[in-house]
Amino acid sequence: MSKRFIFIFLLVAFAAFEGFYYTRNLQKSATDVEYQKAFLHSNKIFSLVLPDKAEFAGEEAPLGLYYVREGLDRELMVNTYWHSSTLLMLKKSNRYFHIIIPILKKHNIPEDFKYLALIESGLTNIQSQAGAAGFWQIVPGTAKNFGLEITEQVDERYHIEKATEAACKLLRGSYNKFGSWTLAAAAYNVGEGRISRELERQSASSYYDLYLPEETMRYVYRIIALKLLYEHPTEYGYFIRKKDLYPPIPTYTVSVDSSISSLPVFARTMKINYRLLKEFNPWLRSDKLTNTGKKKYMITLPKKGFEDFDRLLDEIENAEQIFNDTITTGMLPR
Repeated sequence: MSKRFIFIFLLVAFAAFEGFYYTRNLQKSATDVEYQKAFLHSNKIFSLVLPDKAEFAGEEAPLGLYYVREGLDRELMVNTYWHSSTLLMLKKSNRYFHIIIPILKKHNIPEDFKYLALIESGLTNIQSQAGAAGFWQIVPGTAKNFGLEITEQVDERYHIEKATEAACKLLRGSYNKFGSWTLAAAAYNVGEGRISRELERQSASSYYDLYLPEETMRYVYRIIALKLLYEHPTEYGYFIRKKDLYPPIPTYTVSVDSSISSLPVFARTMKINYRLLKEFNPWLRSDKLTNTGKKKYMITLPKKGFEDFDRLLDEIENAEQIFNDTITTGMLPR
């Protein structure tokens, strides 16, 4: 054992003991002044450095305008320091973006719109108070306009592929109307009609020049902020190893064109539990599927071996790196 190793070991041990002793003593007998000094020593919050340029879907944000710069600064700060939520979104994106991106490409929608799903739902199958549901937070009227089925037993807004298809059609229509992906994103939040009226009323042509409801005025800035965090996580203090990402689960589909009286029983016949059936098919909203019309439904099931987490990790390690500057195993920030 080298002298250098022994020295480093003793130094680390001493630092750990000193920290433990200091903290314990601080809790017992520190004055307010000592307590405040300790807080300032251990708690440091930095203002963030904004990039020189920022763009969404190939359209540059005019950071030379103070209110645009401050708008992006706000959303970047909120999402950078909202550690648990942002970290969870970055981890989950590894499981779902590989499904979303090919559908965006199929419809010639810029890949940056994957971040729209991220800010809409955090890639969680939630329902808002306004009735919007799924990863893309689609309202019932829009869902029906784009052919998504909504019944007591089936709600295809929770079907990731079909909902992404519908979102792409909506975004393409908005882009064709406004000629701007940034305005198309804003219209996704507040509606095409509202954007059209405000463009005319305010004699404006750019999202960044419009006065809109606060949520919509923050909307694109938040997308850009999440894009920056996703593409450059270490610049904002997020150090994520590949093995920390949520792995995609290999699946296959089963075609069903008849009624299923009990989905829990169906799950058992497919050698999985009911929880997994619902997780991979959140569009099934009941414990049964009534299908008198003989409609064909494709039910997604995990492939054999899905429960082997080490195997899933191996697939991540062998895959192309997800984040541009992800910290890999064994590396620490200097």
